[in-house]
Amino acid sequence: MLKSVKVRDYMTTDLVTFTPGMDLFRAIDKLLMHRISGAPVLDENGYLIGLLSEGDCLKGILAGSYFEEAGGSVASVMTTVVETIDADADIVKAAEHFISQRRRRLPVVDEGQLVGQISRRDILRAMQTYNQHGAPK
Repeated sequence: MLKSVKVRDYMTTDLVTFTPGMDLFRAIDKLLMHRISGAPVLDENGYLIGLLSEGDCLKGILAGSYFEEAGGSVASVMTTVVETIDADADIVKAAEHFISQRRRRLPVVDEGQLVGQISRRDILRAMQTYNQHGAPK
């Protein structure tokens, strides 16, 4: 049954992360270099304090252009209200969340600590594997 497949089984653990004090253009360089659309922001103790997305970067650049100020820090544009999912949640719950909340990715936590990230693409991989190895046809 697909509900027995856990988020931890398909999440990405080798994450690109940012710090709040990082220069915005340096963060943009990392997004482009790694071909990702967003990443978690961690404090000095490694705790999740936000997310930085391409949209956040665009808003920051646009706002800066109005005041003729280029750049800024990740903290000045990141999203601070972060939805997460537990590592032991099932894949179906994650898929439902992606559909209902129109999210692309969710940070994965285990006892409050960031342990990975799950994306819509990861869910599709799980469904593909399930279909190839045990789904009723």
